Amino acid sequence: MRCCVTGGAGFIGCHSCAEFARDGFQVVCFDNMSRRGSAANAHWLEEQGYAVCVQGDVRKPEDLARLWANHGPFDVVIHLAGQVAVTQSVLAPREDFEANALGALNVLEACRSQQPSPIVLYSSTNKVYGGMEEVAVIENPTRWMYRDLPEGISERQPLDFHSPYGCSKGCGDQYVRDYARIYGMPTVVFRQSCIYGPRQFGIEDQGWLAWFAIAALFERPIAIYGDGKQVRDVLHVDDLVRLYRIAVERIETARGQVYNVGGGPDSTLSIWAEFGPMLEEALGRSIPVTYNMWRPGDQPVYVSSIKKAHQELGWEPRIGVREGLGSLVAWVQEHRELVAQELGFALD
Repeated sequence: MRCCVTGGAGFIGCHSCAEFARDGFQVVCFDNMSRRGSAANAHWLEEQGYAVCVQGDVRKPEDLARLWANHGPFDVVIHLAGQVAVTQSVLAPREDFEANALGALNVLEACRSQQPSPIVLYSSTNKVYGGMEEVAVIENPTRWMYRDLPEGISERQPLDFHSPYGCSKGCGDQYVRDYARIYGMPTVVFRQSCIYGPRQFGIEDQGWLAWFAIAALFERPIAIYGDGKQVRDVLHVDDLVRLYRIAVERIETARGQVYNVGGGPDSTLSIWAEFGPMLEEALGRSIPVTYNMWRPGDQPVYVSSIKKAHQELGWEPRIGVREGLGSLVAWVQEHRELVAQELGFALD
């Protein structure tokens, strides 16, 4: 069995490569190596024997054609490559569109050119639901909460692409879904919430949980956008890639489906009012922060209903928030020099 992971040198990508390699797949990591940490993750994958790393860009059909000619055909393609930050999409919407929407179409067409088509797993986002201003929320001392949705947001929530990032990822989301309907391809869409874990080189614009942990450990300034009570469901990356593996095993159930994926109602945090004290406890000291204006399209609450993934695929998260945070902090501490090098921090 052969597996290709686009964006395979990214955070979720390198864990996906490792998971499928451990399960006996021959894995190809396809990445343009543009993000911080990509080279380090690619080196780790090849050093561990998890994947062959190929440099290329999903925006270029000729790169994908070369990939298929030299390393295909594939049984599974996990499409993770793309632009990942809302803020960057606002600054450069064309680049965001090309990376996310055009990139997804190019990957789908490369997969469609192969007969039979590989299984295609697509990493979408909760941002396809927009700001959800019509969903009633209530304010508590440390968090915002849904008033009427104790199980979280289901896949029946209307789409409302908000921000260029939401538009570009939503475009890819719908193309992947429609290729199952129009061409009969075995595709699956995962609308993911906040994923975190080791090997995540978080930055202020993306990967907030990892960024806060890294910034606190390196005593870098931390800015909170909004009131810090915004709530997210958080999911450890090991639980996510386990779901990818289950979806492949049960593709006749999963094909053509969309799943909301996150920690669900049992694994939620407000981004600073609750996570801040937890991080301070883990580090044994207080952490200063500053507060700024809310970011456009920022949801005061986003919690995934993971009921569909549980009912249809038998999946549920196993790693709790405190355990997961502990593993992340331990990895950053153990790889302090690597993190500093990748993020451009000076070591004392």
